[in-house]
Amino acid sequence: MSTDNHDTSEAHGSYRSYIIGFVLSVVLTLIPFWIVLGDVNIHIWLALTIIFGLGAVQIMVHVFYFLHVTVKAEEGWQVMSLVFTGILLLIVLVGSIWVMTHLNNNMMPAHDQIERMRGLE
Repeated sequence: MSTDNHDTSEAHGSYRSYIIGFVLSVVLTLIPFWIVLGDVNIHIWLALTIIFGLGAVQIMVHVFYFLHVTVKAEEGWQVMSLVFTGILLLIVLVGSIWVMTHLNNNMMPAHDQIERMRGLE
């Protein structure tokens, strides 16, 4: 039989911390849906900045409330995990913006190409 002590709620999180994480996740999801689907009149770059920023915050909420990665735990080893998560987050966000900008510039037909196609009809 194992004699491991799993009575500490700190290591696995408490019911309250799960509820806080869930509520924050729902709010952080609903705000981008409201920006995209609602009748919000803001500039596209501001909308993208808000959406990506809230996505980054939501990732950190999941890491803290559901994965229980904190600075205090395991003598700082989880700090390395946080730094690694931050680097991955930065790569994913900047890479996504770069890919979307690249596709917008290269996949959309130019105005003169559209006019040329109209002239062929």
